[in-house]
Amino acid sequence: MTPADRPTSSAAPTRPGSPLRLRPKASASLILIDRSRPSPHVLVGRRGSGHAFMPDLYVFPGGRRDQRDHALPFSGDLNPAVMDLLLRRCPPTMGQSGARALALAALRELHEETGLQLGPAALSDVSYRPDLSSLRFVARAVTPPGAVRRFDNRFFATFVDEASIDLQSLRESDELSDFRWLDLAALHSVRLPEIVAVVARDLKISLESDPSLPFGSDVYTYSNRNGQFLRSRL
Repeated sequence: MTPADRPTSSAAPTRPGSPLRLRPKASASLILIDRSRPSPHVLVGRRGSGHAFMPDLYVFPGGRRDQRDHALPFSGDLNPAVMDLLLRRCPPTMGQSGARALALAALRELHEETGLQLGPAALSDVSYRPDLSSLRFVARAVTPPGAVRRFDNRFFATFVDEASIDLQSLRESDELSDFRWLDLAALHSVRLPEIVAVVARDLKISLESDPSLPFGSDVYTYSNRNGQFLRSRL
């Protein structure tokens, strides 16, 4: 699940309970990068037609951060450069635990929506403890006013081989189906929300600049002000 993207004028009158008054909810998405091919590919899945938010569009796995995400176990922490980036332009109350919970939310949603886990599959008597150390923070986007759902979404990325992901575990769910490995050089092949296309294009440029995608690479933020779509470095 990712934030809505198309610029929407905020000049319309507001009413109690109208979408314009919705406060963005913290959420996170995970971009899995397959670099075993001639050009990088990323995993997307199609949201169902019954969804109120982004129906029938292809998105990265992800969703809203829950309170339980703060208490999820993990085996390795975020890279310090990633943690520093996550805490920029955020209220002090979020702290490292709140930033880490965003990453854990992305991994929880990945497992719920696709069946995939970072690292070896958990044993039946051992809880899943993902290693966060391979995650990069690549983008932040806030859904503009007027959408039926609003999210303050952080996009994480990792390489399939570096994170030891077993792709044989990939399966469809109620949230996502018809998975595709999307060539970053051919984004037009499926219907993407504009924000997903923008993030994917910027990721492509970052990978062309440095295929290792350093942990401290530039992070772009996307927002909407007075009906204008804004893109800036974090």
